[in-house]
Amino acid sequence: MKKVLMPFMLIVACSWFISCEVDDDSPNFYFTALTTVEAEVPESFEFGKTYDIEVTYLRPNGCTFFEGFDVSQTAETGRDVVVVGSVLTDEDRACTEAVEEVTATLKFNVIYTKDYTFRFYAGDDEEGNAKFLEYTVPIAEESEPAN
Repeated sequence: MKKVLMPFMLIVACSWFISCEVDDDSPNFYFTALTTVEAEVPESFEFGKTYDIEVTYLRPNGCTFFEGFDVSQTAETGRDVVVVGSVLTDEDRACTEAVEEVTATLKFNVIYTKDYTFRFYAGDDEEGNAKFLEYTVPIAEESEPAN
């Protein structure tokens, strides 16, 4: 019975997958950089620890969704951070046009003993140049162990 049933199930499964055809193979979304409004960074970092950095960004409409962060290392302890969103391009979908502030958490591992400089993308100026919110976070001095 298993010898007869298995090939039959395989044929049915294959024909089901083959019969599904997608007419439009163009993407129905694109990625975009979202504008950072502010970031809550700690007063200092401790070497070897992981921190949550709360990043507030603008969601320009109901068809834009948070996808994550693009963090680029610009120097040993320099980081450029861009909030990445995806925008749906489905013409049949109704999207609200309301701009809202949303907060997301960036997890950051401290792997160097020098001060860190973060630059969060904050949109473009009138000439199309990127603007950044800049924060410097020092490394906390290690306290002397108690004797």
